[in-house]
Amino acid sequence: MTQHTTDTTGVTANREPVSTPLQTSVSGFPRIGAHRELKRVIERYWKGECSIEEVRSQAQELRRTHWQLQVDAGIDFIPSNDFSLYDQVLDTAVLLNAVPQRYAQLQFEQPEDTYFAVARGYQGAHGDIAALPMKKWFTTNYHYIVPEIESVDQIAVTGTKPFDEFIEAKNLGITTKPVLIGPFTFLKLARDAQNQPLSYDERTLTAFVKSYVEIIARFQELGAPWVQLDEPWLAHGVDEVDLNALRAIYEQIVRNKGAVKVLVNTYFGHIADSYKTLVQLGIDGIGLNFVEGRQDNLDILQQVGIPQSVTLFAGVVSGRNIWRNNYELTLGVVDQLRDITQQAHANLVIATGCSLLHVPYTVELETQLDSEITQHFAFAQEKLGELVQLGRLATLSATDREKDSEYRANRSLHSGNRVATDEQIRNQVQQLDDSDFVRLPHRQERLEIQQQEFDLPLLPTTTIGSFPQTAQVRKVRAQYRKHELTDEQYTQFIQQQIDEVIAHQERIGLDVLVHGEFERNDMVEYFGQHLNGYVFTQFAWVQSYGTRCVKPPVIYGDVSRREPITVAWSEYAQAQTKKIVKGMLTGPVTILNWSWPREDIAQREQALQIGLAIRDEVLDLQKHGIRIIQIDEAALREKLPLRRSQWHSEYLDWAIAAFRLVHSKVDPTTQIHTHMCYSEFNDIITDIDAMDADVISFEASRGELVVLDAIVQSDFHTQVGPGVYDIHSPRVPAVDELAQRIRTIVSRIDSSQVWVNPDCGLKTRGNQETWPALEHMVEAAVQVRQELQNSGK
Repeated sequence: MTQHTTDTTGVTANREPVSTPLQTSVSGFPRIGAHRELKRVIERYWKGECSIEEVRSQAQELRRTHWQLQVDAGIDFIPSNDFSLYDQVLDTAVLLNAVPQRYAQLQFEQPEDTYFAVARGYQGAHGDIAALPMKKWFTTNYHYIVPEIESVDQIAVTGTKPFDEFIEAKNLGITTKPVLIGPFTFLKLARDAQNQPLSYDERTLTAFVKSYVEIIARFQELGAPWVQLDEPWLAHGVDEVDLNALRAIYEQIVRNKGAVKVLVNTYFGHIADSYKTLVQLGIDGIGLNFVEGRQDNLDILQQVGIPQSVTLFAGVVSGRNIWRNNYELTLGVVDQLRDITQQAHANLVIATGCSLLHVPYTVELETQLDSEITQHFAFAQEKLGELVQLGRLATLSATDREKDSEYRANRSLHSGNRVATDEQIRNQVQQLDDSDFVRLPHRQERLEIQQQEFDLPLLPTTTIGSFPQTAQVRKVRAQYRKHELTDEQYTQFIQQQIDEVIAHQERIGLDVLVHGEFERNDMVEYFGQHLNGYVFTQFAWVQSYGTRCVKPPVIYGDVSRREPITVAWSEYAQAQTKKIVKGMLTGPVTILNWSWPREDIAQREQALQIGLAIRDEVLDLQKHGIRIIQIDEAALREKLPLRRSQWHSEYLDWAIAAFRLVHSKVDPTTQIHTHMCYSEFNDIITDIDAMDADVISFEASRGELVVLDAIVQSDFHTQVGPGVYDIHSPRVPAVDELAQRIRTIVSRIDSSQVWVNPDCGLKTRGNQETWPALEHMVEAAVQVRQELQNSGK
């Protein structure tokens, strides 16, 4: 294999002629494989169906394939260490010895078993331990493991993964650009043993700086020309205290980096408030996102300029969407960047806006969609080609671009109207007024009406909605999708599943039941299949966390409800029991955020279109006797802008309105629930209260119930169900553990306001874990309920 290298000079004297295409860089590549090979082998390992050697072998083969794809595409700066068996933040923690000792005490023979115990908990012969918390990765649906630093004195380079993978690529003839979570961002993400943010004290900074200097020195020994340090936290915005810490960290790294060139890569927004500091530190490369934060990054670059010694890595191909790049618009930005860098005699490299981890693998697999649709798509593999084409087109004159067939074809693709519009739904959105977003009577009055209506016990117990999707359930759904079963056969099977799960819930004593959602493949795709304006892929999987992958549907036109979606199943389930069965819906903001949205109209308009469709479903459920309706907004926090100044104007104003639109017309005797998971809620708690739901359930157990502080401090009016156990872990919590957690909740929140439920839906768990855990939860709730009644509270 030919040795693949990059230009490492970074100085004007060695710049190639203007006719040479611009160099290209990829921040990271999807690791799950074209057919989710990584997911399959790891889950087989967890079940004891294969060896750890098979996992390692599959991982190595995937890395080789992904590197070779980028070589073949012509990418100049190819990443390594972007691969992970579970999560790149956890990988960094392992590298830095930043894993709590309680996991090492499990004494596994294989290091991967300790690693997986940190990520998902463990219960077995080696012990019983909960997983570390899991949170959303900035504004994406990817989840990272929150590092816990017991003592900064433990920080040291003890892992070898980044070095092993660099050597692995080098042995294939490929010189890569190692990628690591940067020290500043890692510090911001990590928590101490009391779940508090780390400080910028001298001991802490020294420990991390020493480790990163050692990492870079090791890469110098191995012959790495560049090392990429990802610092997405800078897109949050920083104050002077942050900037001082940033200086302290990078001054030492730059002073001790030797011949290795350091690229500080930023993404998910602009860094106008830290750019000047960064370029003054003597780093060799800076990555700026010109997809998100485009204008602000352009403005600060034009105002401050760029040193001759710095290479600008310009993120111009999105790592967050599936649509073909508009070359005309992108080249307009690249032309401005070329002017700026040429005037400064600096180098320009064009890059992905962030890691391609957040997009599917390749469009080539989508053989069932019409080419009229797929021609508009670009997944990870196709984005490699876009980068290279843009690098070539960027150095052509305007006249030569007009003659170029690729440029002309791309402009033609973006010149027409891709979708057929629905004027009726557009008019409905335009005609909405204030009354469409207000529910009457007000919440306190509704609460009193609902208490009389439902007569539920203190600390009512329920689940979030879904029950385990067994292999049999998935098989039958697949058979029905392939028309191998009749409507009658499929309906009979789902009804049987509902019968069993209703009966089982009644046996263990749950107060408010659910139908189990056995008919649903996904909480967003299922709804999209009953809405106009959606198209669906076969293999466009994206990693959400660990081995959990999602396949977001594509919003391709104006959205409206084609038919009732959940009514028949909910009505059937309610007929099987005298207890209340919740109707289960996904909210408009989550449907939007967990779909690939259009880029030709505003997200506000798309959310309101979806909101009107789900409102029709809510009113139909009410009409058919469903008295409690849960409208999940699991992803509400996900797309919140990183900068607080933009929260309301650019997102929350319309996101909260879209949810209120869905339930504003229901009767006061209908109780509206919602659910949110795996995000930081504390700073938007008043906005969540303003959603005007009657009950909200939160992910809370992995976060050690810290959301309780915000609930108490904000005078929260919505009834709450903080999750009492983590469903993303296979361990079954004991009754005493759950009872103590419930006691903690009611010590902070009035017990009349509290519901008891798991963290999230149970779809991904097995029956062997689900039912014992729920039995323990109900037993714990009954125990605490009795304690409260005996004490007169």
